[in-house]
Amino acid sequence: MKLVILSAVAALCLGVAPASAEMEVSLYSGWQTAPHSRASGDHPDGGSYNALIGWEGRSFEAPPYYGVRGTWWRDEKLGFGLEFTHAKVYAPDSEKEAIGFNRMEFTDGINLITVNAYRRWQNQWRDITPYVGGGIGLSIPHVDVESAGGEKTFGYQVTGPAVRLLAGVNYDLSERFAVFGEYQFTYSNNEADLDGGGSLETEIKTNALNFGVTLKF
Repeated sequence: MKLVILSAVAALCLGVAPASAEMEVSLYSGWQTAPHSRASGDHPDGGSYNALIGWEGRSFEAPPYYGVRGTWWRDEKLGFGLEFTHAKVYAPDSEKEAIGFNRMEFTDGINLITVNAYRRWQNQWRDITPYVGGGIGLSIPHVDVESAGGEKTFGYQVTGPAVRLLAGVNYDLSERFAVFGEYQFTYSNNEADLDGGGSLETEIKTNALNFGVTLKF
């Protein structure tokens, strides 16, 4: 799944736009958190549940938080691109156990893929370029849930729409390479199916401080 998405980002940069266009591939990681949100649905062991979950990000634990994007700058101001983010969230032990789950996490990814648009102010401060962007797409998380009764759900699902907003600054190291720092917000509405006839509905919001490197073509 992830290999397919990353290949699509590469294809955007290598084959979609004319050779004269300014193309970039960016890779980043950073510190990602997720505020509380409500999780509800039909319980695999019977009945239903509805609880406020204080999701934990644990950005630097394996598998780590990261993202990759391809951008086509059609001129010095406006750009378009495709972005993939591997975010993740864990339900705290006490909160998941209180509603009858041994595991409730998206640790192999709240995987988000969006089509983005960007606005930049090129070389606003010498080699520093501020930018903003946003996009819409899909949430494709790896659902990892186990009920107290032993019903396990473990796999990728397309669970709903996703939205991305970001703002940052880019610093050119050379004509080919740059580094950047940014704030990024994502929202995804997730409706997952659980084995045993259950369901899980939750809205996941993430806040991240990203740092990365860009290769220009």
